[in-house]
Amino acid sequence: MTTSDGQGSPGTPAIDPAVPPSGTGCAECDAGGGWWFHLRRCTACGHIGCCDSSPAQHADAHAAATGHPVVRSFEPGEEWFWNYPEERYVEDGPELAAPHSHPLDQSVPGPAERVPSDWRSRLN
Repeated sequence: MTTSDGQGSPGTPAIDPAVPPSGTGCAECDAGGGWWFHLRRCTACGHIGCCDSSPAQHADAHAAATGHPVVRSFEPGEEWFWNYPEERYVEDGPELAAPHSHPLDQSVPGPAERVPSDWRSRLN
């Protein structure tokens, strides 16, 4: 992985470990009243988006729109990275600015008050 200072393997995406996450939930779902299954954090700018199993898939859309190709899980206890262009998990990467996940008391899926009762049937 390459950090914003250019350190790391050639040809790998830039990561800015100093950038904090944009919030505790999917930015677009929160703005539009939607809900998410799991959350992903852009390693370039900190944008929090919903995962590919979520109805709106905002993390993937953010990567495509911005050219920021790597996300890290924003779920408690998960430390993996995903590289969209290479379609693979990345085991290693720099420590990112805290917090490293959404709050432990935040529901999954979430937010609880917006999750429909048939949410399982709406997953991708």
